[in-house]
Amino acid sequence: MADIQKLYHSLKEIEDELTPCMKCGMCQAVCPLYLETKRETDVARGKIALLEFMASEMLNDPKAVKERLDKCLLCGSCAANCPSGVKVLNVFLKARSIITEYQGLSTPKKIIFRGLLARPKVFDALLSLSARLQGIFTKTTNQSLGSSCARFKTPLLGDRHFAPLAKSPWHNQTPALDSEPGPGRPRVAFFPGCLVDKVYPRLAKTAIQIFSHHQLGIYMPKEQACCGIPALASGDRETFVKLAAHNIELFGGEHSFDYLITPCATCTSTIKKVWPAMQDFFPATSRDAIQNLAGKTMDINAFLVDVLQVSLEHPTGEDQTSITYHDPCHLKKSLDVAEQPRKLLQANPKYAFIEMKDPERCCGMGGSFNLQHYDLSHQIGEKKLENILNSKAQTVATGCPACMLQITDLLSRAGISVAVKHPIEIYAETLELRR
Repeated sequence: MADIQKLYHSLKEIEDELTPCMKCGMCQAVCPLYLETKRETDVARGKIALLEFMASEMLNDPKAVKERLDKCLLCGSCAANCPSGVKVLNVFLKARSIITEYQGLSTPKKIIFRGLLARPKVFDALLSLSARLQGIFTKTTNQSLGSSCARFKTPLLGDRHFAPLAKSPWHNQTPALDSEPGPGRPRVAFFPGCLVDKVYPRLAKTAIQIFSHHQLGIYMPKEQACCGIPALASGDRETFVKLAAHNIELFGGEHSFDYLITPCATCTSTIKKVWPAMQDFFPATSRDAIQNLAGKTMDINAFLVDVLQVSLEHPTGEDQTSITYHDPCHLKKSLDVAEQPRKLLQANPKYAFIEMKDPERCCGMGGSFNLQHYDLSHQIGEKKLENILNSKAQTVATGCPACMLQITDLLSRAGISVAVKHPIEIYAETLELRR
């Protein structure tokens, strides 16, 4: 355990980022967690006040300090609506790493992050084995959604309904790609992300089909690792840096491409925003590569609409399927990507787009928040479920695989069969219509 002097020194590093907070309380109005609990300690203002006195609080009750800092969705609602421009997510991520360095990483998290996640080959092998064995421990709950639940109650799965692991992950179906573009077309690097690779490989396949249709060059190196955000969100700076460095090596150096594209909102936000914000964690020799990759990184919806300027005619169709859209927090609030996925949805004549109420309201997933506070996560998500149902849509689309998991859980537990899709799946259907 680090000494108190080192803790004071580390806190000084984020002191300047805390200063602009005026304690105005604007974050209360938009924090999905506070709206449920009404506890000041659950909102950004309360956590910032805690950070200002964290060194002394750590001596009194270090466990309570960590619990209060960890109880956050990291959705970015507070930062997006802060009149003082406080970079709340950066502050909280750095604070979590500071407190973890002071207290030490728990044994279970060491096993998960440093023993598994930080070793892509081991992690992939374990998940592949789990995919083959999951039928023993899980059962199908909703055929239309393809959701499952645990056969036996376990602390990890609890009452969740979830999309099962894919029988064959994307990295097994297509280990690597390296192709040249057609005349005048860009070359893209493709970063599927863990959930797409292991749960939704159909999204990776769809993305590659779209790239090929538009004659793009594709660079997809084998043995990609997690973007690192799960480790960083848990305060594990060491694993975060190791994972990011691994990916920087794969996509950096001599490999030439114009854009780095990912269909995962969280991965896009992490590479484009979080890696540069945490660049002081990395050796100076890596910082130019971090900035370079961040500058090239784009969400796939934004890339298709803003760069490729894909055809978005919307002829009137018959027997249309109604579809609505949920804004992932990391797309709308971190990257300001909201219109582009809607344009892709509205370009398909087979669908009639309906805007749900409060589409940007957090669905309650929050990554590790869902694992640690599932009841609260589900409680927050019920508001999203209500808005989806009130829209009367037959399909709900969202640009984040984690949000897809959460929405699938919400619908499945409610016994409702509304299809859950990614916008690129809806756009890809238009390519089939043109053939």
